[in-house]
Order: sequence, then C-alpha cells, then structure tokens
Amino acid sequence: MTGDLHPLLAGRFSPYKFDPARAVDEHEVELLLEAARWAPSAGNSQPWGFLTARPGEPGHARVAPYLAPSSARWALDAGLLVVTLTRREVDGSDLQYSEFADFDLGQAVAHLTLQAQALGLASHQFRAFDLDGLTAELRPDPGWAVVSMIAVGRAADEPSPGRARRSTAELRSDPWGGSR
Repeated sequence: MTGDLHPLLAGRFSPYKFDPARAVDEHEVELLLEAARWAPSAGNSQPWGFLTARPGEPGHARVAPYLAPSSARWALDAGLLVVTLTRREVDGSDLQYSEFADFDLGQAVAHLTLQAQALGLASHQFRAFDLDGLTAELRPDPGWAVVSMIAVGRAADEPSPGRARRSTAELRSDPWGGSR
C-alpha cells in the first residue's frame, strides 16, 4: 500500500543532519508560509503564526540560544529555523480562541512540511528548547503561545532504513486497547 502513497509523503523524514552550506532563500521562505496559509482551520480562523530566522539574521541570534543541546547540534546547521505559535485566546480576554487552535497549527505545519519537500528541502519539527525562555525573549502578543520549532534545509543524512511506522490496523485499534 505504501507504494501508492504520494512521493512527497513517502519520501518525507525528519533529518538529524542538515547541510550548513544550503541556504533557504526568501522566495522559498515565502512559498513555505504560503503553503501554511492555505491550510484548513476551524471557521477559517487561521490561528497560527510563524517567526522565521535564517543564519546570520538577527532573529536567528535571538532564537538559537534557547535550543536544547540535543537539538542545537543538528538544528543550527539548517538554513531556516521557524518558531510556530498558535492563538489560543481572543484579543487579551480570557475567552478561548478555539479548542482547535493547536490542531489547526498542526495542519499549517503539515502544509509547510510538504511544501519544503516539494522544494527539495527537509524539515524537522521539534520541542527541545527552553519554552519559557524563548517566550520571554520573543514576547508574543497576549493570547499567542509558542508551540514548537521547525528546522528546514537540505538533509545531509538519509532516512533510517526500515524506519518503523505503526500499521494502519494499529492506528484504528490502539485508542481502544485493541478491543474493536
């Protein structure tokens, strides 16, 4: 069945090594954000935001110190770091923006990921960073929350041979302990 999967999906993997010589240019950044922009969201709310930072840019210098050592050793070689944010509250009130905000952000990230793949780039989403420190550094507007980061660039490694994926049967049965 995997042979029928679209090549962009079948070939996607999260590299642990990026080619530091491969820059991500402004046109590519715009295409990645354009793909994210077209993601579906609850009520077309589009509750996502992104801070993009390329090596040598001031934003990169602001973000890099907050990476955990486990992610810094590979993510800093990527041609682009993207901080993902979601809008969880309405304009400084205590009202929830949408219970789907994080899900919607995930949709936008998935679109960005596939666009990266179409451009010959790879992406690796991660959460190994100091969330509180990065949030304090970036100071997003009220209601907005930093969720994850994405490293984007040319992969300098290959996917693990035979990388394990749960079966479609497991996807259907695991939430019910296999009782269905």
